[in-house]
Amino acid sequence: MVEQFVGNWTLASSENFDDYMKAIGVGFATRQMGNVMKPNLKISVGDDGVISMKSESTFKTTEIKFKLNEEFDEMTADGRNTKTVVSFDNGKLVQKQSWDDKTTSLEREIQDGKLIAKCYMDDIVAVRTYEKAA
Repeated sequence: MVEQFVGNWTLASSENFDDYMKAIGVGFATRQMGNVMKPNLKISVGDDGVISMKSESTFKTTEIKFKLNEEFDEMTADGRNTKTVVSFDNGKLVQKQSWDDKTTSLEREIQDGKLIAKCYMDDIVAVRTYEKAA
């Protein structure tokens, strides 16, 4: 199930991410950093079922640990405090973040050996493609 996501992933391409960051309220300076970062994403699953997603870059490292379908408090890389739930639906890890009467979702799935992350906010969609590290 979630095991297909386990491993080290490197950002290979990013489409429309600046517009997505604008839509969720990220300021100009942080967006500039977000647009040039090439984060590594490390996903692991503990024996207790706790999933860890760690995003590492020269700018910032963030990590969330969670169990599927259990709400938790998340401090996002851009400084938002969100109530977050991650579920596994139709082969996708779906992360929903809610804050200040706003909601965004991030869907991650494996396609052709790559991790495709789609970020949704209103009618804005960003697509970030990660390749598995050797």
